[in-house]
Amino acid sequence: TASETPMFGICLGHQLIGEAFGGSTYKLKFGHRGGNQPIKDLTTGKIEITAHNHGFAVDAASLPADVEVTHINHTVAGLRHKTLPVFSVQYHPESAPGPHDSEYLFERFIDLMNK
Repeated sequence: TASETPMFGICLGHQLIGEAFGGSTYKLKFGHRGGNQPIKDLTTGKIEITAHNHGFAVDAASLPADVEVTHINHTVAGLRHKTLPVFSVQYHPESAPGPHDSEYLFERFIDLMNK
């Protein structure tokens, strides 16, 4: 049975969550590195400035129907499960290059834990 324990994956955790739900990952030709990478939050339409340091990405086409892509760059930058309290981002919201563009993700996770 699926766990109802809230989970928030960051960077490698994002890739592991994608794979745990049946998706696959692939190696990027050059990787995404740096503290000034724009990300679009598909749930709000807002752009965040984020920090990246990864060489692999989740393949959007491999994700099952119960997993939704929530953030994009040139790759899947965020996803969430539609019924379980699980979400993830490929970038590093804790590094705050925006300076606080991604702070809401931690508030979202705290809300899931409080439920």
